[in-house]
Amino acid sequence: MLPLRSLSLPNASPPDVFPFTLPVVQTWVTPLEFTTPVTFFVGENGSGKSTLLEALACAADMTTAGREQASRDASLDSVRRLGDAMRLSWSKRTRRGFFLRAEDFIGYVRENEASRAEMEAEIRRVDEDYRGRSEYAKSLAKLPFAGQLHDMQKRYGEGLDKRSHGQQFLDFFQNRFVPGGLYLLDEPEAPLSPMRQLGMLALLKEMVAKDAQFIIATHAPILMAFPGATILSFDHPPVRPVAYDDLEHVNITRDFLNNPERFLQYL
Repeated sequence: MLPLRSLSLPNASPPDVFPFTLPVVQTWVTPLEFTTPVTFFVGENGSGKSTLLEALACAADMTTAGREQASRDASLDSVRRLGDAMRLSWSKRTRRGFFLRAEDFIGYVRENEASRAEMEAEIRRVDEDYRGRSEYAKSLAKLPFAGQLHDMQKRYGEGLDKRSHGQQFLDFFQNRFVPGGLYLLDEPEAPLSPMRQLGMLALLKEMVAKDAQFIIATHAPILMAFPGATILSFDHPPVRPVAYDDLEHVNITRDFLNNPERFLQYL
């Protein structure tokens, strides 16, 4: 059973300010029904797909990747009024899951490594402060910091910053996805090579089998190919479902790969 069933905008007269001025909002008529475990928001830059995903994160008061509630994330201030206007229908309200924008991930890695450095510094401080005391007393004083370091080591090994950006992303997802969670992901393909995008598909399949739900804004034809996913196009409002083979992203990519010279001659 999917946690989130539908999203509606009951306000028939939205204010004349962003993001209510977006065509995708102004042409809103019927609720968006989420009927498959994976839903993709697809459209050109500026079509409103990321904005709608951000507002949905506010409406659901999702936890961001940095463990802050969307309701308190200052970077979401401009879309929070749209989130407040949304009405969500749940099969089962879940607090599992998170909201992630690709551009926020670097900040998360830095925060994670700063926490690691702080724990290591605290352990060194205990060694200094407890000089001359028993090893048992030292171990008790170190216990809270050592426990946090152990948990970080278990999750991320030597640290996310010791891997490439694409490896960091997949490691993060593998360690933060849990069964029954709701995940809102904005352009997760950004740091991923084509091979790692295939790895992402395998991870989505694994988590869908464990009752997780994903709503993903993306430009990546590889991700959009997830079997049985619903693809919602934002290009010609109102939002409507589109078949994979009818997507402009897919057709342009396919045409370019089949005959790159035909496109490059106009550069």
